[in-house]
Amino acid sequence: MTNISIEAPEAVRGQPYPGAPDNWKRFFTFSTDHKVIGIQYIVTSFFFFLIGGTLSMIMRGELITPDADLVDRTVYNALFTMHGSIMLFMWTFPVLVGLGNYLVPLMIGARDMAFPRLNAVSFWMVPVVGILMLASFLVPGGPSQSGWWAYPPVSLQNPTGNLLNGQVLWILAVAISGVSSIMGGVNFVTTIFKMRAPGMTWFRTPAFVWSVLGAQLIQLYGLPALTGGAIMLLLDITIGTSFFTPERGGNPILYQHFFWFYSHPAVYVMILPAFGMFSEILPVHARKPLFGYRVIAASSILITVVSGLVWVHHMFASATPSWMRILFMVTSMLVAIPSGIKVFGWVATIWGGKIRFTTPMLFALGGISNWLFAGITGIFLASVPIDIHVNNTYFVVGHFHYVLYGAIVMGIYAGIYHWFPKMTGRMYYEGLGKLHFALTYLGTALTFLPMHPLGLMGMPRRAASYDLEFAYWNVIASIGGFLLGLSTLPFILNMVSSWIRGEKVGNNPWRAYGLEWLTSSPPTVENFEETPLVVSGPYGYGRNQPLVGNIPNPGLTQFPESLTQQQTS
Repeated sequence: MTNISIEAPEAVRGQPYPGAPDNWKRFFTFSTDHKVIGIQYIVTSFFFFLIGGTLSMIMRGELITPDADLVDRTVYNALFTMHGSIMLFMWTFPVLVGLGNYLVPLMIGARDMAFPRLNAVSFWMVPVVGILMLASFLVPGGPSQSGWWAYPPVSLQNPTGNLLNGQVLWILAVAISGVSSIMGGVNFVTTIFKMRAPGMTWFRTPAFVWSVLGAQLIQLYGLPALTGGAIMLLLDITIGTSFFTPERGGNPILYQHFFWFYSHPAVYVMILPAFGMFSEILPVHARKPLFGYRVIAASSILITVVSGLVWVHHMFASATPSWMRILFMVTSMLVAIPSGIKVFGWVATIWGGKIRFTTPMLFALGGISNWLFAGITGIFLASVPIDIHVNNTYFVVGHFHYVLYGAIVMGIYAGIYHWFPKMTGRMYYEGLGKLHFALTYLGTALTFLPMHPLGLMGMPRRAASYDLEFAYWNVIASIGGFLLGLSTLPFILNMVSSWIRGEKVGNNPWRAYGLEWLTSSPPTVENFEETPLVVSGPYGYGRNQPLVGNIPNPGLTQFPESLTQQQTS
């Protein structure tokens, strides 16, 4: 496997810095540069994040009063379906793939992904998925109303009688998204296995790369089930097959197995890269090596394995046999062990460190604290009697959103702020960043924490109206939802203004320890003038040893001696 990019001529054509703002037109082209593709993923996904967030604010506007007085009930069904679908398939998955695309080749000393053209094709399928999702608002009957899980027999209903309807467009979008993600998974796994720089053994590989590898392995073993189930559902709707149609001998429970075999591990597809970013950010801003690096790295693979054995806990209320309930209750609790290992390692990393409360550090610490809370409520939901008690209530919604927004989205923000100077060569505005963190953390607590008592009180999810006894907590949750919407404004202002006119910084403003910080900011098309030879492990803060042995280090003047002095001063 070669480590030579096919885009070297672009440096000759006068465009050596793919992340520079004066090259903005390149982000609208079919580029094979992994850095351009990474930013394309990030910006495209954030556009759909704003759309999905707008839908959620309409729902919170409906739920601020007990009566269904803002939108029609069928419209509300479409809102929660499209909100969940857009936030998962068009925001969380793509933005994490974008960050992985940008960072993994830099972190392992490669010049590009293993299959650059396949990488570009994988990205350009994403806008197609988004167009299909949004186009469903224009067809007769409107978008799908069966939730982002599309359980039959509800998803098999077609009141309009039209072959082209919102549910069909939803299935097509999910199937295309699955194909795109499978291609991306092949690319990531091949790149990490075959294109690491000389000397970069597995336990010299950064924790973020380990986490991306674990996430993409899940994509490869789990996505075929979801994609296959989506195609079978499409055939039931369009040509009258009976895979899941109960009146013709089909089994709708079978679809749930197809769906959750991927869709619960998919939570780890999203959370593992966030874990990896926490593991990269904490050592930099605490000026300490990552505690238990090898165990933290190995725990990512352990999560990958165990996550494939937990899907039935979503089906405890679906006539699941008792023996299966007990088995999957145990496996669902086991997955907390490698997650707990990571939390212990992060706490030990910052313990006694010289912590700098920068914006990425704040988001990382906030995301970890939210994950800890979400993990505790997850243990409750893994227990059969508690899960049955709160099944289909807002307790599940609160837990799920604490994972998705409280931990994963805050991890995404932490990563964007941390590597923003590397992507653009400019520093973001710290004041706006900290305002963004404060609004996001407070908004997360106000929105999703009240959902837990609501669920324990018995409020069902996916309902546009509710009993008056649930009004108090819903008002607080709606205020928090509007605050979360407001929190995106300082982020947008910060990113746009900083990219255009932010303070220019050196190649390594954080004085961090990693291959990506040895390149220019933003990196040239080829990433490295010479393939690095790795001679030590990552996270060498305070250790008087170089990371590479054959190239000059433009980002770390007199490093690590200056860092050693700082540690001992």
